Amino acid sequence: MFIVSNLLIAIGEIIKYVLTIYNIILIIRVFISWVSASPYNPIVRIVYVLTEPVLKPVRRIIPPINVGMVYLDLSPLIVFFVLHFLNSFLVRTIYDLALRIRG
Repeated sequence: MFIVSNLLIAIGEIIKYVLTIYNIILIIRVFISWVSASPYNPIVRIVYVLTEPVLKPVRRIIPPINVGMVYLDLSPLIVFFVLHFLNSFLVRTIYDLALRIRG
């Protein structure tokens, strides 16, 4: 059963790394929104293509809030919380399952 246990640990590690990389990409997206980056820059395009499919549904549920003359978009913050939850709950659950299988 150690093979199944090692497989689950490897899957947990891959999920953890993917979530961490996506978290970094989301932070880059937030920084890009603060500066006037060119939308024609290939890096900016890649970041938008990777983050928009996740942020768009969240924006439909919680639209940007009008604060005086600006709009405050809370969708990246919500996605950060969801990513943290997945990293804390899902990955640890996979690790615990692997340890229980190992015995």
